[in-house]
Amino acid sequence: MINKLIDKLHNSTYITLEVTPPHGNNFKDVSLKINDLGLHNHIDGFTTTDSPLAKLKLNSIIASYKLQEEFNLPSIATMSMRDKNKIALQSDLLGASVLGVNGILTLTGDSAKMSDQPHTKGVFESDSSMLLEMVNCLNSGIDYAGKPLKDSKIDMFGFSVVNSYAKNPKTLQKKMSKKISLGTSGIITQPVYDIENAKNMLELMNEAKNENKNEDSTLILGYFPIMKLRTAQFLSSHVPGINVPPSWVEKLRVAHEKGEDEEKKVGFELSKNLFDELKELHPKIHLMSANQFELARDIITL
Repeated sequence: MINKLIDKLHNSTYITLEVTPPHGNNFKDVSLKINDLGLHNHIDGFTTTDSPLAKLKLNSIIASYKLQEEFNLPSIATMSMRDKNKIALQSDLLGASVLGVNGILTLTGDSAKMSDQPHTKGVFESDSSMLLEMVNCLNSGIDYAGKPLKDSKIDMFGFSVVNSYAKNPKTLQKKMSKKISLGTSGIITQPVYDIENAKNMLELMNEAKNENKNEDSTLILGYFPIMKLRTAQFLSSHVPGINVPPSWVEKLRVAHEKGEDEEKKVGFELSKNLFDELKELHPKIHLMSANQFELARDIITL
């Protein structure tokens, strides 16, 4: 199933929808919302998050499996280095392959200090590069210690992330280059909010690909709609690696003073226009909406 998504990533338009699993085992409600909105008819696949901000959620691999079964669309499961050592990570990769979840988004993971589980300790044997290396090993029929797998190998695709902004853009290029050298299929950016920012990211990606003589890895533009002034202010001031233009903040500030309806209207217009521009520039988009699936549908379809 993942091969079809990879083909679209390389040769066609590509939109994946991020889904955050619930704090519990009732995944049916998530599937019903997506189905009732017909959202699955407008995307190419899903990604599932792995307990973001170290807050307990349903397992991302199981969530991806359920989405694939329900909608017959490929799903990429996020795995972070935060919670497990290399033995458990490899075990999960093998388990994911049995379930047919063959796309893995590799993350280092948010700090365990942010967790809602008291006294949680992070594992962090390494960063996300180790996960990419594990995928490469298992694809070759060996484990991370170099021991042959018993009568098997997996066919899995690793994905990566990168910030969408840095004061020194060369730092982003270096990170891209390293992940490309480790065989990443796609690099998903943090949300971009300016078309020039997107163009710069594409240039950096091309330079990184040229360094590695690799044409297979593709940049995927992260996208997250902003509907409120406080969201824009928070992302701009407190989230490293994201640049929200001052013009967005100012327009939302003026709209906020006029009332909630005007604020939502302006936020949607700004976000929708950006989405259309990004799709025209580089139709490889990872859509994040914090499970606001109706908003995601409207952004894509209106």
